Amino acid sequence: MAAIIDEIKRTFQRNDNALNQLIAINLIIFAVLVILNVFSTLLGIRDLFAIVYSQFSIPPVFSDFLTKPWTLVTYAFAHSLNDIFHILFNLLFLFWFGRLVVEYLGSQKLINLYVLGGLSGGMLYLIFYNLIPFFMERADMVSGMVGASAAVYAVMIAAATLLPNYSFHLIFLGPVKIKYIAAFYIFISFMGSVGANAGGNIAHLGGALIGYIYIKQLQNGLDLGKPIQGFLDFFRGLINPSKKMKVTYKTPKFTSDKKANPGSSIPTQDQIDAILDKIAAKGYESLSKEEKEMLFNFGKEKN
Repeated sequence: MAAIIDEIKRTFQRNDNALNQLIAINLIIFAVLVILNVFSTLLGIRDLFAIVYSQFSIPPVFSDFLTKPWTLVTYAFAHSLNDIFHILFNLLFLFWFGRLVVEYLGSQKLINLYVLGGLSGGMLYLIFYNLIPFFMERADMVSGMVGASAAVYAVMIAAATLLPNYSFHLIFLGPVKIKYIAAFYIFISFMGSVGANAGGNIAHLGGALIGYIYIKQLQNGLDLGKPIQGFLDFFRGLINPSKKMKVTYKTPKFTSDKKANPGSSIPTQDQIDAILDKIAAKGYESLSKEEKEMLFNFGKEKN
């Protein structure tokens, strides 16, 4: 048990470890809710579990939501306890597509996408259940929504928008371009928007929309996640304030010989665009060692 706790601590001590941190948060919350559910049931205090679980479930009716506005964020970190595949597939997709986002854009961009996807999905869910007749008629039959799906859809669509021709090797199918995988799941969610999980599928579409918009705006030089990054930096500063350090200044030495310090310079956006075009055409494996190092340096700069 101590080893697990130490591993969790190490996961959160690194600033460039967003993917593992998001997965860990989801797993920890799921495990805590499962334990609370089991013990509250055995001890005959199910009301306690219901109270805790409701803090993560976003209600469909806007008046109810106003009494628990934090659920617009917390719902994206909790999952159904009745279906283990709910959290399993969400975290698998987050891992697969999140790796691409981290590799090409950095850890902070993954956090931005996850949070924006959750917010967008939750807001679209509320809009539909309070303005669209089909959903309004069914609002009383819905207790609420939990799940990281909207956030994961944002990450998936962002990766597919950034690297549409990147391929995943799927069992029985072989290499499949991620733009087709993304299109398939968007169609499935659209089809299910009038089904049993109508609200959840609407949230998926909301997350997918912000994922697409985020990348397009990022390519135009605008990072929609800057407010999220600023808030998290402020929050981290409160938890772990920087220690005052004595600073000394030295005159920097410049050299025109790039070989004197290989790999230290950050590649230009044009160089990265050329590498991404090569990946789209021939796959990641076609990159040379130098090109992979350039991507790595660019990723560190973006974190």
